[in-house]
Amino acid sequence: MRIAMIGLGKMGANMASRLCRGGIEVVGYNRSPEIVERLANEEGLLPAADLSSLLDMLDPPRIVWMMLPSGEVTEDMLLRLGDMLSAGDIIIDGGNANYHDSQRRAVQMKDEGIGYIDAGTSGGIWGLENGYCMMVGGAEEHVSQIEPVLKVLAPSADTGWAHVGPVGAGHFTKMIHNGIEYGMMQAMAEGFSLLEGKKEFDLDLAEIAEIWRHGSVVRSWLLDLTAEFLSEDQNLESISGYVADSGEGRWTVAESIDQGVPAPVLALALHMRFASQQENGYGNRMLAMMRNAFGGHTVKTQDEQS
Repeated sequence: MRIAMIGLGKMGANMASRLCRGGIEVVGYNRSPEIVERLANEEGLLPAADLSSLLDMLDPPRIVWMMLPSGEVTEDMLLRLGDMLSAGDIIIDGGNANYHDSQRRAVQMKDEGIGYIDAGTSGGIWGLENGYCMMVGGAEEHVSQIEPVLKVLAPSADTGWAHVGPVGAGHFTKMIHNGIEYGMMQAMAEGFSLLEGKKEFDLDLAEIAEIWRHGSVVRSWLLDLTAEFLSEDQNLESISGYVADSGEGRWTVAESIDQGVPAPVLALALHMRFASQQENGYGNRMLAMMRNAFGGHTVKTQDEQS
């Protein structure tokens, strides 16, 4: 099976690598050609110099997976692809798009006879090794065609992925996932701030994180990552407490307002992200390091923040 991958950043490059290693032929295109060349040499990716050559290397029905930033970048690429693809072809958006945008885009593509799938994708920079969790929205006829790809990307063929509903359901599910992620990270950061603040006990935070990983109720992959970076530096004095919000947390809180469903933990976690952009405390430095640990998000140092 052969598919195209557009957008070979941190996530896209690792996904392309996993697919190549799993027997899926990947034709790759990226705005910066260096990563395309590297993946071609290291993973056997088929390089494309532009969109036209990328599509020429696919047999119909052509399947194109996009891993691009949400908003204008994705919108522009879809407009270009819409003019170049044919009826029966399929576009998959695996980026962090707003589900309302996915629903609108699917209608636009349907008018051209092009299938549209929204694939909420989680796994961060560790997905290459561990596999990705994928929440897929779209018509059954389209999702069934990409099942071999999903089974290679997932932790196993039968776990970590599902066709969760119609177009929009994939990105909606991923949006709620990220909202929950905000709350979990905030709770952990606050807890470790309290531990760090109890100076009279001289607590070893790395040791505590490690013992919590085994048998405790709060054991999790997030705690595993936390224990790892605390074992290297539990003071985090060189780290800025600036924690960006990618947009999905905002969309989740907006959805709770639209539905009239109370979500105080998720809302407060989002507001604490805003507060971190003005304050610099231990908890915020913990949040910054957690985001870096699972997603490779940039961490600012104190020098950069000042």
